[in-house]
Amino acid sequence: MAWRVILSVLFLISSNLQGGAAGAPQVPCYFIYGDSLCDSGNNNDLVTDAKANYSPYGVDFPEGATGRFTNGRTFADIIAELLGFDEYIPPFATANGSDILRGVNYASGGAGIRDETGQQLGGRISLNHQLQNHLITVLRIREMLGEDAATYLNKCAYTIWMGSNDYLNNYLMPDIYPTSTLYTPEEYADVLIEQYEQQLKTLYSYGARRLAIFGLSEIGCAPAEVAEYGTNGSLCVDKIDDLVLPFNDRLKPLIKELNSNLTGAEFVYVSTYGVTTNAVPGASLTSPTCCKVKKDDGQCIPFSTPCLNRTLYSYYDGFHPTETVHLEVAEIGYAALLSSDASPFDFYRVSGGSEEGYSESKR
Repeated sequence: MAWRVILSVLFLISSNLQGGAAGAPQVPCYFIYGDSLCDSGNNNDLVTDAKANYSPYGVDFPEGATGRFTNGRTFADIIAELLGFDEYIPPFATANGSDILRGVNYASGGAGIRDETGQQLGGRISLNHQLQNHLITVLRIREMLGEDAATYLNKCAYTIWMGSNDYLNNYLMPDIYPTSTLYTPEEYADVLIEQYEQQLKTLYSYGARRLAIFGLSEIGCAPAEVAEYGTNGSLCVDKIDDLVLPFNDRLKPLIKELNSNLTGAEFVYVSTYGVTTNAVPGASLTSPTCCKVKKDDGQCIPFSTPCLNRTLYSYYDGFHPTETVHLEVAEIGYAALLSSDASPFDFYRVSGGSEEGYSESKR
């Protein structure tokens, strides 16, 4: 997969140069929903174990430790750059005034599709709560723009990556949550997708038309999961990775169905399964995390010294990838190199790019 990494880097460089020369963003605003993979500070003031507003998080980010669960930018930050924004999208916790007109990041570490997911961590903002926060933003934009608000919101870009915690911080914790005793993996995927469908329809009702929906990655490769369960000779915990496959198998056709039934919807399914194992060829296996981690939650030990060459690592802490992996995710989400990466088309076309961005044409 080394060729893919090289192409990704070249693409990102050229896109950044083009974006810088173009001036105005490709879309008027960008809204972000998700968990710790794209949280940019919404958990900072919550009473929770799921927060990253301390070093060595942010060691490669211009503003330092902002609450991002990685060493540098998240995939959402990078997509914002590719869309042409000259500033990162602010978190809901601090966004105010006219800032919201360029978008808001609602993501929250520990959050899930289900409201109870992650409750053992403390405070977190579930997807349902993120949608409530977005409605507040929508009402404020309506006050600012009046009858033009609906058209404005229809033109914006939206990304959502949700569901990992519904396994890691729910289904895989039978001592705290009953879900694994109530549902088989197939049944649990059905339950999650049914609720997710309603949440995506709610987002559509608030004006989302250009929406990239990320499938789940191989969560069994997280160093914290490998340390807890062992791999029995595999690179990852196969029984955990197998859990998320039914979710992905149901999500992709759901998006196709939503595109057919919701007028004007241009929803994109982005496949991230395999990204953490392929983004960094020859990633360190002897020391799988870049920072020294706490045994109880797999997060970085506060103010510890991270590894020197972060580009050689897939994981920064026990659960969260490095910026190098986020770069790969952003590339897949924004302009797919392979037709299997995004369907029915990639985000580049949805956000105003040419038909060449249409992944169907690459088959």
